[in-house]
Amino acid sequence: MTSPSITDAAVTATIAAIASESAQTEEKIQMLIEMAQGFQKQPKSAKDLRNAVSLYYRAYDMSGEDYPLLKARSQMGMASALQAIPDVGSDLLLQAKVGYEEALPVLQQLASPEEVAEAKMNLGLVLQSLVPFHLARITDSIQAYQEALQIFTWERYPQEYAILHNNIAIAYLSMPMTGEQQYLRQRLAVQAFEEALQHINLIDCPQEYAMLQNNLGNTLQCLASAHSLDNLVRAIAAYDEALKVRNLQNTPLDYANTIANKANALFNLPDDVEKPEMGNAQNLRKTRIYYQQAWTIFTNYKQIEQAEIIAQALQKVDQQIMNTD
Repeated sequence: MTSPSITDAAVTATIAAIASESAQTEEKIQMLIEMAQGFQKQPKSAKDLRNAVSLYYRAYDMSGEDYPLLKARSQMGMASALQAIPDVGSDLLLQAKVGYEEALPVLQQLASPEEVAEAKMNLGLVLQSLVPFHLARITDSIQAYQEALQIFTWERYPQEYAILHNNIAIAYLSMPMTGEQQYLRQRLAVQAFEEALQHINLIDCPQEYAMLQNNLGNTLQCLASAHSLDNLVRAIAAYDEALKVRNLQNTPLDYANTIANKANALFNLPDDVEKPEMGNAQNLRKTRIYYQQAWTIFTNYKQIEQAEIIAQALQKVDQQIMNTD
């Protein structure tokens, strides 16, 4: 049984309660922002996020020209809520982009460096999401991430540091390149993951460590190189590191994704990399076990699209096993 979502009536009641308070305008604006942040933290649906946007907008409207910092914070909150609303188009993302870009000059003048870095981090994500619509450049997204990294260092903010390097690597991989340019972008992505993993460890930041290792493995698998078998071995080692965190009990879907990724690598890896001509009958059987487990998890959690992809991969593995027997 899930807890009820925020309703329009609840938002209206909140605004009415704040309007009737004897508090000063500045305190009322702050109350609206804090309430919107609370609604946004664990939304049950897109409606909750839209209601958070309504509260942020009310705070923005009340701020006027008298409270520029609160106005900028309202814009930043509104942008982050808009960014989180599921939408197949670009309209909400464009609204979020405008919000960050308008808030940033004020934040840079009046807010803490951390607030500015958070805004740049979120702006980078919005720009990255707008690239497929041809409404932003991936280089601008990377620049925003790099600027955020000037504040979010690994010593003080390891989680943000890890996420930013992950985003930078994915941005490099998303660049449409061919030939030598493609190889360079892939190498830059690998370097971004490896740089982060020099500082992000299993004990202090387990979730971020697993994310970086899993995505490093994926990048190594697709890395155009003369050393493809070595890259597959490195990819499997990275997945094994991720699986020190991701497990069936606590993170079943992340676990399923990682074992499916590992299966992809094993499918193409000879049993003995020194003697590739001997084939990969053993690795094919391991591949099938991982795919079967991933398919079961995705099916149980109603992840239909992923389950169908794994089902197709299983057919391919079974055919390959038949050919080797």
